[in-house]
Amino acid sequence: MSLERINPAELSPATGFSHAVAATGTRLVFLAGQTALDGAGKVVGESLPEQFEIALTNLLTALAAAGGAPADLARVTVYAVDVAAYRTHVAELGRIWRTLAGRDYPAMAVVGVVRLWDEAALVELDGVAVLP
Repeated sequence: MSLERINPAELSPATGFSHAVAATGTRLVFLAGQTALDGAGKVVGESLPEQFEIALTNLLTALAAAGGAPADLARVTVYAVDVAAYRTHVAELGRIWRTLAGRDYPAMAVVGVVRLWDEAALVELDGVAVLP
């Protein structure tokens, strides 16, 4: 399996994401949206960074259970109920990402939503990984 991260010079610098990811491998893993749910199914974390860290941890836990690692992520979508707050905390969210998932960034998008399934959830992440 290999992921080639493609960041054309003609596009704005890719900071914290890759513009494109070309994947070759034999197993695709589709990761369901993860929020800041604890093991009992309760949303925990008061702030966006706290919830982001838990949601990312949950996403990576599901990926590990499928036999994958953060570097196998080809695509991640972030759904945020407050994009302005996401932008305000982007430096902290980037540090959380690098701590948990490293610097092999997938293709990413942040999408503003009115609300998530759990009303207390501020952010949700889903993704696609390519495993050998």
